[in-house]
Amino acid sequence: MNLNSLDLNLLVALDALLREASVSRAAMRIGLSQPAASHALQRLRDLIGDPLLVRTGARMELTPRAQGLRGPLAQALDQVRSLFTQDEFDAASSERHFRLMMPDLAVELLVPPLMEKVTKLAPNVTIDVVPWRGPAIITPEFARTIDLVCSIGDAFKGFHRQRLYTDSDALAVRRGHPGAAKLRKREAFLDARHVAVVIRGQSEDLIDSWLRDKGIERRIALVVPGYIEALHVAARTDLVAFVPRRLIAALAKQLSLQTVTPPFDPGIDEQCLFYPTRAQMDPGSIWLRNLMLGIGREMERGKARAT
Repeated sequence: MNLNSLDLNLLVALDALLREASVSRAAMRIGLSQPAASHALQRLRDLIGDPLLVRTGARMELTPRAQGLRGPLAQALDQVRSLFTQDEFDAASSERHFRLMMPDLAVELLVPPLMEKVTKLAPNVTIDVVPWRGPAIITPEFARTIDLVCSIGDAFKGFHRQRLYTDSDALAVRRGHPGAAKLRKREAFLDARHVAVVIRGQSEDLIDSWLRDKGIERRIALVVPGYIEALHVAARTDLVAFVPRRLIAALAKQLSLQTVTPPFDPGIDEQCLFYPTRAQMDPGSIWLRNLMLGIGREMERGKARAT
């Protein structure tokens, strides 16, 4: 049989005819007129080379060939329908593995509440977090290996973007820092020795790019690759870290840090969630994105209460 000449609607008609063993009832089952159903039966007889339905007295009966087609046809139609039916994601039973890329501050702020929710809702789901490696890594090939990216910045090609939460930058110093109170002033800020954060894929600390645009240069005594390292250094020295305010608050008690409002205000930062275009309608991706976005909303509500 040449499949190019096969009308899939004939399979639907055949399924109805085999189930009902009646042209009129089959026509009602699939919303055809009786002449249309009779025409479909004739076409099926020609294609299969079997009468399929034969009259026995006042009734129509299935031929042996038709009887043998009932099970395989039902399975085939179920498989065809499944091609056009969106898979469901059952978090409670899923063993899916998700891969996320994010900088260390996002890991610190987002992963603990995320894992608390995942453990409760999807105990067999696993999360693999890889470090942020700069925008150059966001390629079509990379998009096929990753489920979510957390980062600031514009949307990447092949990814959609949603805002997770907002933040601002502040100065972090150790408790008891001798110059903490003065750091609010421009002169003390410029005299202080700073630890800069240059994440992989960047050429300098984004704060320094912003300051340079205003004609300001700070004294960089140390460069580290992540915000967590910067805070650990600030907690044990008199170096000053200019980092996201939420991260300082999250680690202030543990590291004995205090927050100082800087004399320069870089404004509000947006931490965003990026997901591949290919996963836009994927139920598992939607589930994980909703968890992450819910955490972001909780963070924003917490900020609103704090202010």
